[in-house]
Amino acid sequence: MNMQFDASQYPYASRREVVYGRRGMVCTSQTLAAQAGLDMLKQGGNAVDAALATAISLVVLEPTSNGLGSDAFALIWTKGRLHGLNGSGWSPQGLTWDSLHDKGLDAVPHRGWAPVMVPGAPAAWAEIHEQFGKLPFEALFEPAIYYAEHGYAVMPNLAAMLAESWESFAPYREEEAFSGLFSTFFPEGRPARAGEILHLPDHAASLRLLRDTRCRALYDGELAEAIDAWSRRTGGYIRRDDLAEYKPQWVEPIHTNYRGYDVWEIPPNGHGLVVLMAMNIAKGFDFVERDTVESFHRQIEAMKLAFTDGRQYIADPRFMKTDVSYWLSDEYADMRRSLIGEEAVLPTPTDANNGGTVYLCAADAEGNMVSYIQSNFDGFGSGIVIPGRGIALSDRGSNFSMDRSSDNCVGPRKKSYHTIIPGFLTKDGQPVGPFGVMGGFMQPQGQMQVLMNTIDYHLNPQAALDAPRWQWVGGKRIEVEPAVPSEIVEGLRARGHDVVVNPNIISYGRGQIIWRNDEGVLMGATEPRADGVVAAW
Repeated sequence: MNMQFDASQYPYASRREVVYGRRGMVCTSQTLAAQAGLDMLKQGGNAVDAALATAISLVVLEPTSNGLGSDAFALIWTKGRLHGLNGSGWSPQGLTWDSLHDKGLDAVPHRGWAPVMVPGAPAAWAEIHEQFGKLPFEALFEPAIYYAEHGYAVMPNLAAMLAESWESFAPYREEEAFSGLFSTFFPEGRPARAGEILHLPDHAASLRLLRDTRCRALYDGELAEAIDAWSRRTGGYIRRDDLAEYKPQWVEPIHTNYRGYDVWEIPPNGHGLVVLMAMNIAKGFDFVERDTVESFHRQIEAMKLAFTDGRQYIADPRFMKTDVSYWLSDEYADMRRSLIGEEAVLPTPTDANNGGTVYLCAADAEGNMVSYIQSNFDGFGSGIVIPGRGIALSDRGSNFSMDRSSDNCVGPRKKSYHTIIPGFLTKDGQPVGPFGVMGGFMQPQGQMQVLMNTIDYHLNPQAALDAPRWQWVGGKRIEVEPAVPSEIVEGLRARGHDVVVNPNIISYGRGQIIWRNDEGVLMGATEPRADGVVAAW
């Protein structure tokens, strides 16, 4: 019997509580993926195994946000030290400024072959496992292969994202290059609805190849050949050499101290640096009460200034003309903070010459902790899906600039400005835990608000995620969730902010947190704005 209800409508406020566990925990946006990670822990694996199994499962279970063509970043705490991995891909050798300019483009588009980068996530899975994994590599793929082959029930948020993608890619339905998108993800000629079963058999076959080759099939094997062939046939830039010569990079995490806590991020080309810059600006103010006009105004202004500079200067570190140390300096923070007054400013970059994503976190009883994120970028990314393979290629190259003077100008074998950022928090050299907020350019803004909710306002992990958010979208325009008090909305408008109440709460990011207390007990929370779940043991 079919009951009549709308799985996307929840007219009454729902309450979530912090979840506690001692032996292990996985937090992410999809319940089956979190359980896949927890299964690894129960089989004797560690937090790294759990995180990787969850990430691989999410390729199948939330394909509108990430896939086999995604990038990935990770922060991994193990044996008293934090390690960072940059698994973002580079641009093809054939992607040049001239090649786009000759087509009349003054910006890199989001769709088609132009924004496609080499996939970084599968190589990252293999690299992370080789360094820190405990279970056999093959075991990490089994949940994802099972769900791809046997099907799974579509969750409400995935149904909504599939419907949105169906509409946004409508103009491309008759183009050969995009045919793989529709045959793979919309085999019935429409988006799957909540509660319907989605099968992804092409994913199952490709995942087996990745499992059996430690992911080399995507870089110098059968899957690489398929990508190369489809690119040549439909006018793409990427070639097998671009894939074969790519490797993820181990990097030294960057950090700043905020009121006794060290906040850690991956260095550029990601914009985790923006979080640290904004926190450094904000720490010059006192924040006592959360829900006041003054608190919102100062947070917003600090983020606007940091973000404006980040968008101007963050790029592939091989091409950045400025050093990270400048952006983390007291000199920079003091200079930008001095611009914050009673009125909203229209931010412009400082002169530096003078000086669709999934997040997950996991922890185990041994003290290992993982903060991990992977992404297509904009929904299904470029919209290019390799037919018969299930490989959805990202559109990360759309973050390149066509300004030839920019550090982030489009060019061959470059990494673009990147929005996905895993976060990690420590205090006095000891791990507090991983955290993250999904959602493109909302990510630094969401991280800042979650951190301040935790450190300044002493909210528990679930409350820190529940609290209504704002987001700066450019100029003086601010969007706020409907739950932001009306007196704050009016107070911000009186200070010159162009405030819009946006009811689309998913646009404010989807986050997860795992904190560890002094007794070693894990405390997990996940986003009320999504289908997120905490799986604890």
